[in-house]
Amino acid sequence: MTSVLSRPCAPFAPVSGTDLQVPLVQGGTCTYANFDYAASAPALGAVTDRIAELLPFYSSVHRGAGYASRVSTAAYEKARVTVADFVGAQKDSVVVFTRNTTDSLNLLAACVPGETVVLDIEHHANLLPWRDRRVVVAASTLAETIARLDAELAAKPAALLAITGASNVTGEVLPIAELAALAHRHGARIAVDGAQLVPHRRVDIDALGVDYLAFSGHKLYAPFGAGVLVGKRDWLDLGEPHLAGGGAVRSVSIEHTDWAPAPQRHEAGTPNVLGVAALAAACEAIAGFDDAELQEHEHELSSRLRDGLAALDGVEQLQVWADSPDSVGIVTFTVAGRDPGEVAAYLSAEHGIGVRDGKFCAHPLLSRLGHAAGAVRASIGLGSSSADVDRLVDALAALVESGPNWHYAEDAGWWNPVPDPRPFPELAGRVDGVGGHSAAWVGSPCTPADS
Repeated sequence: MTSVLSRPCAPFAPVSGTDLQVPLVQGGTCTYANFDYAASAPALGAVTDRIAELLPFYSSVHRGAGYASRVSTAAYEKARVTVADFVGAQKDSVVVFTRNTTDSLNLLAACVPGETVVLDIEHHANLLPWRDRRVVVAASTLAETIARLDAELAAKPAALLAITGASNVTGEVLPIAELAALAHRHGARIAVDGAQLVPHRRVDIDALGVDYLAFSGHKLYAPFGAGVLVGKRDWLDLGEPHLAGGGAVRSVSIEHTDWAPAPQRHEAGTPNVLGVAALAAACEAIAGFDDAELQEHEHELSSRLRDGLAALDGVEQLQVWADSPDSVGIVTFTVAGRDPGEVAAYLSAEHGIGVRDGKFCAHPLLSRLGHAAGAVRASIGLGSSSADVDRLVDALAALVESGPNWHYAEDAGWWNPVPDPRPFPELAGRVDGVGGHSAAWVGSPCTPADS
């Protein structure tokens, strides 16, 4: 079967791992096809170049007198400006560097002076942190869901509406400007979980009316453990410091602590200079892309994948709303009669294809969609191509038509090929029940043994 449903589409930009060779259970190796961008995107070439450039100067920041410290400090603080420009932040907005989106939203949750309204479809990062939360059950249509949020905010005041920009399960994009206007009309602010939206869509928080935006570097082609919270200063200046320690204070005595204002108030300890520089480099690189061309690349590949899956018997694609006008490059599906973990293990072991399986840290959403046991998620990005999509669809077609060619078994929640003859590199080690499921081997390029 060939799943050519639109014109051929090459990778949009070079990313790390493009030539990674992975072993197959039937012997030989093949080039890895990465469909797990929504979890962690590989680094852009411009990002790895920036890290290599900064490494010789890598040193402590803010209080170091040495030349290397001054360079590192300058790189760290310049990154704030770069990130603010990238997301269209106003001049009085605060850019706080964190570990990731989850860290950012937990930080904000400690600063919210009142109740927070959320939907039940959220990633756990935008569901669990809010201390006084009111959960609105999403309807079958986006229009009715917005109406329910309107009614909830009208019935009782809230300080914040916290909403995802794009679902990490289905990729569906929410109308941020409309929701921002709705929140403000009822006297609330709006926070957007941009973890999945920012890597796929240009976000201008000033133009959209967004008060707070959180996103992660490792989903924005800068996988070095840095995240961001951008937003209004007043709550962040008055809120509880995210971490208590050095760098977050003006002065300290045994009896009293004078906390610094944001962003320093929430950045105690030695910061992740390389991660922040990598994040800024990713922002600069993506800002330099032609947005129309970037959207065309994603649309071509997403349509190709969705149409290819729709042609397969027993493959169901998940969707929250019947009237969704837009979605990013995330497609989640199930295969009738197959556990999602088995499907993922099969794709990896026999075809060298990496996908995500499970509940995607969105248990309530998976349950309401009728898939409490989980599903399979394929996500595309800048390094994806039509050849990758065709490989995935063809591999799934083979699974549907004739089943796997290897035996698979579940052990402690992980599905693995049995036996698993693939070599595992010493750089990663092996964990019982896990190594065979996720192993990747860097070897010499060659064709699969069965091709």
